[in-house]
Amino acid sequence: MGNLIKVLTRDIDNNGGNFFLDFENAQPSQSETAVWEEVNQVLTEARVVLEDLQTYRGAGEEIRQAIQSPGVEGVQEKAWSAVVPLVGKLKTFYEFSQKLESSLRCLLDVLTSSSSTPTQHLEQKQSLARQFAHILHFTLRFDELKMTNPAIQNDFSYYRRTISRMRINNLSADAGNEVNNEMANRMSLFYASATPMLKTLSDATSKFVSDNPDVPIENTTDCLSTMASVCKVMLDTPEYRTRFTSEETVLFCLRVMVGVIILYDHVHPAGAFVKTSNIDMKGCIRVLKEQPPSGVEGLLNALRYTTKHLNDEATSKHIKHMLLPN
Repeated sequence: MGNLIKVLTRDIDNNGGNFFLDFENAQPSQSETAVWEEVNQVLTEARVVLEDLQTYRGAGEEIRQAIQSPGVEGVQEKAWSAVVPLVGKLKTFYEFSQKLESSLRCLLDVLTSSSSTPTQHLEQKQSLARQFAHILHFTLRFDELKMTNPAIQNDFSYYRRTISRMRINNLSADAGNEVNNEMANRMSLFYASATPMLKTLSDATSKFVSDNPDVPIENTTDCLSTMASVCKVMLDTPEYRTRFTSEETVLFCLRVMVGVIILYDHVHPAGAFVKTSNIDMKGCIRVLKEQPPSGVEGLLNALRYTTKHLNDEATSKHIKHMLLPN
């Protein structure tokens, strides 16, 4: 497919997204290697996290039995034994979100520096742009799985109620298994969000901008809008879409496009939906709606419910109508 192939000579979506990002094969140059290797460790762990989340079944039956038979000691012990390792997994997921946040900031440092334009950064540091895309892909996938698994919050709620009861009754839980109160509070806030990983990245991107006043906000927003435009062009142009060696890359591009739109909407003062936005929102939504509904409904919901400015008065009625649930 080549590294980054110029595909159009005209200005795409008014922000120069006129190149093809090789999400499948881009490899780091010598100058990118140190950052790439650091982020790659986190992305390797991300695959394990997704596998663990996909196989997360919860302790629903054991918890039901425990609630129905509060005075039966053996039933309570069985539920507790089932829940404790699951909460250990939930703690691992939460701790991983902090590693992901750190990796995002690391990539933003490079991709928004003033040494080049955001478009030049994405074009020249393609392996890091690819890693940025993989972080967004993981984030959307994690949140899709979390939203369809109510056992996560049920298990954690039962764990917190049981720990609270044990403390009131001066009973000790296994200290090695217990999530301390401060960690439990942080985890509770994390899992209370419908899209916890996306919220983590949105907050991290906003904090990156506020923590780096010497870096113009446009460096960050232009990086995000260019990535959205590149994804839209690749998805919207049949001869370039056929360059993907896997159909999975189509869904990958869709997730990345939605992810950068949401980050842009949280960071840009006016958001992604105003007429002056550097993102062709109508075009992006149209591309999403042209895909099989089963594959993109979660992404459309992410735009509907996790963006910041969709319901602003400045958002056109046409865009709001396009995003109405069927």
